[in-house]
Amino acid sequence: MGFLSADAARALAELVGLEQSTTDAAPLARLRGIRSLVTALEADPAQLTAVRAALDASATWEEIADAAGLSVSAAKYRWAGDDAEIASRQEASRKRKRDRPSSVPTDLPGLSVSEAAARLGVTPQAIYQRVTRGQLEAQTVELPDGRSYKRVFLPEPASSPER
Repeated sequence: MGFLSADAARALAELVGLEQSTTDAAPLARLRGIRSLVTALEADPAQLTAVRAALDASATWEEIADAAGLSVSAAKYRWAGDDAEIASRQEASRKRKRDRPSSVPTDLPGLSVSEAAARLGVTPQAIYQRVTRGQLEAQTVELPDGRSYKRVFLPEPASSPER
């Protein structure tokens, strides 16, 4: 019996079957097979089992992180503690992702720092300096979900006198 879960082993076998097929597998079938394997491996408890075995064998978090291709803090976040602590961190992460949309709202007042920089032909750092010096007006807009955005208000160009 291998160390992978039945779902991960099945996804791996299906992908190997596509790889060894005498006829070329359709590109979308290959993509689905790869995605299926990645999803199954992410859900597989084999990683946690291997991490716990490595810790029991006196491996350091630095060694575990290196083997997993993660930073030490990411490895500890993912695997440190008992099952309840890990599940609690994962649920908190899922809740943050659900509660915080990934897109920047488009209905904010003023311009973003990068938009103001592009309009004035300067760098974003120059915009921040001008705000600090009082040459430009800016304010931080905080949304109900906790996200905040620096918004810059450029002076209106002087209108030409009527003739």
